[in-house]
Amino acid sequence: MPLSKSRAVESLGADSLLMPAWIKAALAANDRIKLLLSLLQAARSHAQDPASPCPDWGHELAQAGMQDLVWPRALVSKAYLDGDRLMVPGSEELLQTLAQDLRTMARPLGDAPTPADREGGSAIPQRSADWVQRLKRLEAVAAQGLDVRAIAELTHGDRAAGDSLHLLVMDLHKAINRRSAELATEDIDGAHVWQIRATDREWVESFMAGLNGTAPLKFDHPGLDTAVTRDGEQLLIQNDIGTNDAHVVVIAVRQREITVTYSDLHPPRHAFFRHRLALAGFGWQVDEPVRTPGLNEGRPYVVGVARLQAVSKAQLRAALRHVGGQLVFLVDWNRARKRLQWFVRKSVAVDILGRAADRGCGHMAWLLAGGEKVVHSAMQAVDPDLFRIGERLDELIGEAPAADFLVDLLDVSARTLLEGRPREMVTDQARMMLARTLRERAFEFDLLADHAAYTHALASALCDALDRLGQGADPSETTATVDRAKGWEHRADELLTNVRQRALRHSRWRPLAQLLEHSDDVADAIEEAVFLVDLTCREPAVSVPAAVRSQLAELGQATFAAVQDLVRVVEIGRHVSEFSDQRDSEAFLQALWRMLRAERQCDELARQTRRTALALCHDRPSTLMLVTEIGTTIEKATDALLAAGYALRQLVVDKSELSP
Repeated sequence: MPLSKSRAVESLGADSLLMPAWIKAALAANDRIKLLLSLLQAARSHAQDPASPCPDWGHELAQAGMQDLVWPRALVSKAYLDGDRLMVPGSEELLQTLAQDLRTMARPLGDAPTPADREGGSAIPQRSADWVQRLKRLEAVAAQGLDVRAIAELTHGDRAAGDSLHLLVMDLHKAINRRSAELATEDIDGAHVWQIRATDREWVESFMAGLNGTAPLKFDHPGLDTAVTRDGEQLLIQNDIGTNDAHVVVIAVRQREITVTYSDLHPPRHAFFRHRLALAGFGWQVDEPVRTPGLNEGRPYVVGVARLQAVSKAQLRAALRHVGGQLVFLVDWNRARKRLQWFVRKSVAVDILGRAADRGCGHMAWLLAGGEKVVHSAMQAVDPDLFRIGERLDELIGEAPAADFLVDLLDVSARTLLEGRPREMVTDQARMMLARTLRERAFEFDLLADHAAYTHALASALCDALDRLGQGADPSETTATVDRAKGWEHRADELLTNVRQRALRHSRWRPLAQLLEHSDDVADAIEEAVFLVDLTCREPAVSVPAAVRSQLAELGQATFAAVQDLVRVVEIGRHVSEFSDQRDSEAFLQALWRMLRAERQCDELARQTRRTALALCHDRPSTLMLVTEIGTTIEKATDALLAAGYALRQLVVDKSELSP
């Protein structure tokens, strides 16, 4: 686990998991302090004898990871004496680094040292704290130079002369080595494990079985290193799942309860992981975003705690496998989501990543193969006139087909790279898949089906309203029907607007736009008819003779039947290129001609309604006018159905002729 994670893990209350990282960092700090003290002694010697040669410390600085710093290189060569004070360039940086590295060395020992951690007559942690304060005091006056006696106190190795920073560092190094030996680390299926019980092994093995089962999906991306230890009555498992400091997961197992504490800088990814664990029965508690000083530049991050109380060991093992297996899907998740949003809406991009996780393919292979470049290349190769750079895929072929294509592409990318085949194959496969999508998925018919569904709902509402006509219906009930009808008509209008906008950019959408304009006339007329029927229930209520009500109801039912045929024709038409025998073609044509003949039938029913209304309502002008208007409006709907039917027939014929 990289040291950059230590503050995040500490903030989650899992300090014991940090011991290996702390020890590793302490040993590196030990090397730096010893080098800096050697440089300080060399600076004093060079200042006392400026004519002496100045050795090159480049190799030693590189070994300590300080090769990119400027001040250590000048520390020796530019030092000089001013009376009894050594003037050292970079002295403030020197003292700051010594203090920071001293704190790093002392950290693994904690605040309550064992008797073995006593050297020089006092506890090492206390000596360390005292020396940190002395270094701070020296730093405050460093601009005036370092007193030669202060340098001796920092660097001497004679215990009879009193304590020194050099002696303290030696004692710290011994104590750290003892603490490191106490860890007795081992490897369990790739997990770095220390100080666990024999009964803990099966839980570690279960977690690692899930982790190792999906880990190949991250390919060469860093992450997923696992550290495990026991802290009192609970087993702690920590996984390094990303590169930002706040992206940390800590799993605690206590008897048969699993607690997962997860922090993330990106709320959408946090929500994604919550859903993935909820699939296995975990319940979540999520707090408001928090900030930790020094962590991720102070930016807020989300912390959540998931819990599962297992009823058996088998369920506990399965839950641990599930948690381990889901972590790979968090690696570079946010980058994948942003790349997918080139082609679909944000919520759909998140859904695609979830479906890819369900399939066990993930998203890393797609990113490695080129990500959005793969899709753009396929779009340009398949149809450069239809697909233009900068336009979203879902706007061109429909949301559902676009999402299905992208999920399939993520799956194919994983299989291709896992099998060791060239990444270029993913681009070739993407082109073939998109071409197949255009042939097999009649995305125009997805829009037609949605519009037909709204029209069907409107026709059904009209029949219900006509059944209540003149029956003393509750006005609030008819008002609710009118409101629903208005909502359906509005959604149908939005579909038409969407297609019109596409038709302005691409000629292939123009036939569909013309067809939907006729279909939308049907929806508009039916919605208007529902409104007119509602007027008969308003005060003063309109009394409609039974014969007229019956004929209007028959007209409404005939219109409803025609709309049902519209729904059937659209559904059959979407599969026109897959017809396997003549019966399929006949089913399409029969439904289409029934819909076309309905216009003539409804014309006659509308005329009968007018004649009957005139005979029975001639002395009631307002009733006659309203009833006649209802019949005429319904007739307009069937006239528009006729135009829509012919346009639909042409669209299906053209599609059939173009199909391979």
